[in-house]
Amino acid sequence: MGQLAYLKDVVTLKLDQEKCTGCGMCLLVCPQAVLSMTNGTAEIANRNACMECGACARNCPAGALSVQAGVGCAVAVLNSKLRRKGSAACCAVDSAGKGCSCSLDNDCSN
Repeated sequence: MGQLAYLKDVVTLKLDQEKCTGCGMCLLVCPQAVLSMTNGTAEIANRNACMECGACARNCPAGALSVQAGVGCAVAVLNSKLRRKGSAACCAVDSAGKGCSCSLDNDCSN
């Protein structure tokens, strides 16, 4: 299965390269390989693959990354599994655990 892309061009991930110290922690914790290292600093290599989990921002010692964690598909999938209503998006994983279909209308009843 290829690289997943979530909702195109809506990711809240931001990187302040002036703050980046090049420690590489963001590359280690990102489950989607969204970031890469170029000339000693991080850069966003695949923005649309970001699932907005927030791991990069929480683990960046320089505070160079920010993301509105919790609005992405990953949190919506977890909320759906926990049967929580009113998440930012309602997502469901298919029975094989391979597909994610998301709805932004917060209607998790169907």
